[in-house]
Amino acid sequence: MDVEFTARQVRISKALRTTATEGIERVALVLGKVTAAAVTFRAERLQQIAEISLATRNHKILATGSADTQKAALREALEHAELQAQRFRDRIRTIKRQAKAEEDAPAARKRSPRKPAEDEEQAAKPPIARAPGKKTKAAITVHSFPGKPKVVEPHLLAASEALAIRPMTIEEAVKEAEFRDRDLLVFRSLANELFVLHRRRDGQMELAEIPL
Repeated sequence: MDVEFTARQVRISKALRTTATEGIERVALVLGKVTAAAVTFRAERLQQIAEISLATRNHKILATGSADTQKAALREALEHAELQAQRFRDRIRTIKRQAKAEEDAPAARKRSPRKPAEDEEQAAKPPIARAPGKKTKAAITVHSFPGKPKVVEPHLLAASEALAIRPMTIEEAVKEAEFRDRDLLVFRSLANELFVLHRRRDGQMELAEIPL
């Protein structure tokens, strides 16, 4: 696989290039056919940062790793990329299963025998209650109601990780969401505008602006 390497103020050894290529090939086995792959190494203060970008026909993965060494940062970025690839594969499988179930449903309904209209009306009627040993002049319809209705209490979950503390650009927000492995990220732009970044079921990222 052809992988584009970029080094910013750092040097990339041959062994590190080989490790990155082999790791990306493993991720590609999960993700499917990869049309473009790129790895960027850079240094920020005392941290080594590795960024991986993978693209298929319908999906794109951005994964970042940060550590004291380039090798450890690359390993972390590959783990994030593989996790995102697995989640995308699971989404596609779920969508395909749902589509197949919807296609099979009309055929199953067509094959199932239908009850006569009289039987359906009779089954829908509530039972008639009569006093034991006596004949009543009028039939009494009995309605049964549950004694204690079930009340479902809402459960609220704290999502502090979905809030970005510092202002950032849209590209930085996408990388931050992928790095945190979050489907939802609320952040402010450099112009102090409020945005919500959301990952749809097909894996695409959706951006919504919140008016102030």
